[in-house]
Amino acid sequence: MTPRKHNLDSLAVALLLGCCLFWGFQQVLVKATIAELPPVFQAAVRFMGATALLWIWCRVRGVALFEADGSLGAGLLAGSLFATEFALLYIGLQFSAASRLTVFLYTAPFWVAILLPLVIKSEHLRPTQWLGLALAFCAVLFALREGFSAASHPEQWKGDLLGLSAGMFWGLTTLVIRGTRLSIVSPEKLLFYQVAVSMVTLPILSLMLHEHWVFEFSAFAATSLLLQTVLGAFISYLAWMWMLGRYPATKISVFVFLTPIFALLFGTLWLKESVSGGLLLSIALVAVGIVLVNRQPKAA
Repeated sequence: MTPRKHNLDSLAVALLLGCCLFWGFQQVLVKATIAELPPVFQAAVRFMGATALLWIWCRVRGVALFEADGSLGAGLLAGSLFATEFALLYIGLQFSAASRLTVFLYTAPFWVAILLPLVIKSEHLRPTQWLGLALAFCAVLFALREGFSAASHPEQWKGDLLGLSAGMFWGLTTLVIRGTRLSIVSPEKLLFYQVAVSMVTLPILSLMLHEHWVFEFSAFAATSLLLQTVLGAFISYLAWMWMLGRYPATKISVFVFLTPIFALLFGTLWLKESVSGGLLLSIALVAVGIVLVNRQPKAA
């Protein structure tokens, strides 16, 4: 068993930055693709593809996926929570701007920071780290302040609640992973539980929502699904699962506060809007928050 590290190293930081950068872009990409493909159908297709890719990866590398190791119950629970998170997220994008919904989704670190110490005593935040967490989240809210205006779409509150609920389910998924036997299974098997359960449940939900399934994709829609599947649901999530098994969940989770900032940046570039000074200030505050959370205590 690979020993867990107590702090983030340069590899972890690089992977986290890469994941958050793509996830921010992905939120805008999914939102843009909804015009052609229904949201839950999009999610179903990406997880079907991701499950197939992961199965091939495991066969090539000799990673066992179906050995009895006592993780089945927890794996199915984590998979169900994961699938619910993405169903809520994709549906919510119909009612809210990608950047606005993302800020609610990324309340997940609060659920992790509050609940995980109840399960794992070593996973706790010091007062300075709580300050960093609060500072990072306030910075995100500041960057997205314009999205909270009274002139917003009348149904936007639905997207807000769905995004907030998705964040809660993400946090609960992390809690199940860290507090059960899933913490010692391979990253591949951990991800397989989640994408496989999503592959089975999301098409059913799509049919229940009476979504129209489209099988003739434009070049844009096909590229979108390819990126969501290969880079999103396969590569970046596998990297995330690998990090969850080797680094403190509270410390890696705070990095996800960068994703709403990246989502806002990509949304601005997509719409060819200028980047405001307030946005740049928010990015700086998020960086300060990350430094505070990962700052080492002085030796006595």
